Amino acid sequence: MTRKIIILIEDLFEDIEAIYPYYRLIEEGFEVDIIGPEKDKEYKGKHGMTLKSNISSKEAKLDDVAALIIPGGYAPDRMVRDENMVNLVKKSVDKCLVIGAICHGPLMLVEADVIKNKKVTGFKSIRTPLKLAGGILMNNKVVTDENIITARDAEDVVEFTKAIIVLIEAYK
Repeated sequence: MTRKIIILIEDLFEDIEAIYPYYRLIEEGFEVDIIGPEKDKEYKGKHGMTLKSNISSKEAKLDDVAALIIPGGYAPDRMVRDENMVNLVKKSVDKCLVIGAICHGPLMLVEADVIKNKKVTGFKSIRTPLKLAGGILMNNKVVTDENIITARDAEDVVEFTKAIIVLIEAYK
């Protein structure tokens, strides 16, 4: 089984939605790559924490990747402007990788046009875009539909991360 995870990053990410899965997945034995628009750049979260990208979205490959995670905050509004990041999401869905998107992260799923007829959740301010993109909106903390896991907000990050680990193990 592949033991690599990628986390997409941009400025103004919700700190805990990136930091918690990052360290929790490392603890589980995964190699975690941080992918931003630029390589070797520190991206700053809404509350001041930083994560440094080790790969640019242009250089990123999905070989040996088990899952792609999209944290929320204001970062997804920036991520949707990066065609390479959007294409990574599309390709990840095409390859049936586990996709995790929390809070505003599902906006990347909307931009990648991959949620039609999928059960999804997200932060309350993105419910309309999720519905307009054809998603079946649920008000659960965490929703799993096939290989896509979505969660409402930072309060749900522990359950969200557990769901990602469980689904990766199921896909072995």
